[in-house]
Amino acid sequence: MSILRKIVLLPLLFLLAGCEMVVINPSGDIAAQQRDLIVISTILMLIIIVPVMALTVLFAWRYRASNTSATYDPDWHHSTRLEVVIWSAPLAIIIALGAITWISTHLLDPFRPLDRISASKPMPPDARPLDVQVVALDWKWLFFYPEYGIATVNELAAPVDRPITFHITASSVMNSFFIPALAGQIYAMPGMETKLHAVINKPGDFNGFSANYSGSGFSRMNFRFLGVDHKGFDEWIAKAKAEGSPLDQDVYRALERPSEGEPVRYYASVETGLYNKILNMCALPGQMCMSEMMHIDAKGGDHKNSEANRERLRYDGHRLRQGVEEPGATFPVSGRPARSQEQPQGMKPDSLAPDVNKQQTQPDEGQGHRMPGTDHQGPAPGQMHH
Repeated sequence: MSILRKIVLLPLLFLLAGCEMVVINPSGDIAAQQRDLIVISTILMLIIIVPVMALTVLFAWRYRASNTSATYDPDWHHSTRLEVVIWSAPLAIIIALGAITWISTHLLDPFRPLDRISASKPMPPDARPLDVQVVALDWKWLFFYPEYGIATVNELAAPVDRPITFHITASSVMNSFFIPALAGQIYAMPGMETKLHAVINKPGDFNGFSANYSGSGFSRMNFRFLGVDHKGFDEWIAKAKAEGSPLDQDVYRALERPSEGEPVRYYASVETGLYNKILNMCALPGQMCMSEMMHIDAKGGDHKNSEANRERLRYDGHRLRQGVEEPGATFPVSGRPARSQEQPQGMKPDSLAPDVNKQQTQPDEGQGHRMPGTDHQGPAPGQMHH
């Protein structure tokens, strides 16, 4: 096969292979709109890229050194007609891309409720979205169905053509909730809730996973997403209730520990308010809920109980206090002494390492360089209590 034929055929082969990808052939309306945005943007950019590549080859061939019949004009320096073409075409494409992107950014906002089921089916006035609460754990997914009082691990189901509202958070580190057939990826962060509105239009068994690296078990942090009809969804709910066990804080405490390759689990009942406790980072005993702390802050603080509140707000190392060390934990979270007293470059002196503190705050002899405001022994103005 000649090099020229390879250059022509390889992009076509990649295009045909890409058509089989889920992203190019999704089963949800939001993912389909995102696919259309990718295709339209690519075509608009190719309007410039393809002629430029073709003209580059043409000019190199036409004005080669051996072509004595080509026009040679060393004094040429300007062409208004050529300048108009060179600048107007890219400008028009940039304007078109900007308009499409701006409109799509608002229409496909994950927090925006859906206004249609599909391109040919408007949203029914009596449509009731399915609420699903998503928690990214290490390294598995926990799903709550508050309407049905059940929860599942690593398996998610939804009826075809029924809008879904996802409430997404995480227990420890940031992850990314992504079902390519349904919609784009949305971050899951501890202490925060993100949302995603979507709908599945075709039945099927689809893959979901985390699209954000979150540690050693990241590659196995996958789950199943089942798109079923309404009868099949009712049967799935009944199966979860029949085969599941109760989910309370004690069960969650064990589930929350890092583990890989977790099998699908069902929970027939869920302790009231458990998702909100996870969201507010107080699902474990002795922890203060973030909502409670924000209420205290709104009232101006609670000086008398500030020390006790500080202990209840210690989230780092909470697994160690349960007897499970965080993956990759180091001093002081690990509870083990540091291997070296040398402190990383650029890190502020640590009160937990007084030798390093003393060493780094002691000025070198013969050097009188000192930052302004460091002469005093008291706290910095920003640290003083009023």
